[in-house]
Amino acid sequence: MANTDLRVQLTENLDEAEWEWLIPHVQRDAVILVAVELDLLDVGVAIASDNTLKVQTWIDEALITKPSTAQLGEWNTQHTKRFNTLIIQPYVLVQEKAAA
Repeated sequence: MANTDLRVQLTENLDEAEWEWLIPHVQRDAVILVAVELDLLDVGVAIASDNTLKVQTWIDEALITKPSTAQLGEWNTQHTKRFNTLIIQPYVLVQEKAAA
């Protein structure tokens, strides 16, 4: 039941952000990139509920990572690039949105 409540609560925190809004969070090393094949809410619930086994599996499969230097460089040239975001203190989970 707790995870259901947590999922509902986190749904309210789902948002969309432009790259420029995320830069300060990258600078404090708080951005976690979530692969598009994962559900952002599933990842948020797993992190918030300390499901270390599931989170570690995603890390091992490189489905959740820190943004690479190459990705950061690419995003810095696309200031209007948009991401789906979910804040799980102290982290900001981000997922690339397909270009419209």
